[in-house]
Amino acid sequence: MSRQMVRPGGRSARVQASVHAAVRELASEVGRDALTVPMIAQRAGVTPSTVYRRWGDLQELLSDVAVERLRPDTAPQDHGTLSSDLTAWAEQFLDEMSSPAGRAYIRDALLGDPDGGNAGRCSAYAAEQIGVVLARAAGRGEPAPGVETVIDQVVAPMMYRILFRPDGLDTAYAHRLVAGVLAPAGDGVSPG
Repeated sequence: MSRQMVRPGGRSARVQASVHAAVRELASEVGRDALTVPMIAQRAGVTPSTVYRRWGDLQELLSDVAVERLRPDTAPQDHGTLSSDLTAWAEQFLDEMSSPAGRAYIRDALLGDPDGGNAGRCSAYAAEQIGVVLARAAGRGEPAPGVETVIDQVVAPMMYRILFRPDGLDTAYAHRLVAGVLAPAGDGVSPG
């Protein structure tokens, strides 16, 4: 049974907000691994059957919470140039996603995601933010790569390293990736 899209407002939104808040509070109090659906339901003021009906199981609930936590809450900052905007965005993305909390959210988002919808939502968040940065550059008349190029050459390598090779990740790595995607073709600049 797939989750339904949440409509803003109404009981459904209140249930989601209270259950999400309960998960975050309890995870900080007792640890994520100690969470149970009955414990979360009691804290949220709903029945366990409400949680099961809406999310299916604990992992899907944790996945839903993680996707919400991974959603950026502000637009990327405008630093005046494509290079500085994209570099600042990549630094922040790397910092947030490579933190212990960020990696836990990524893991949870993917674990409770049998149909790939959560991965798609997380990818859309990054693409949307990159689109804002690139649209600003276009508005200033700066040449810019496409969103998918930035996803492939900046976001994808960072996510791979975050998940599988986290040692030694630093802002210099993000800077090299951004420099590589913005370098004119054929100038020999490599992100590695």
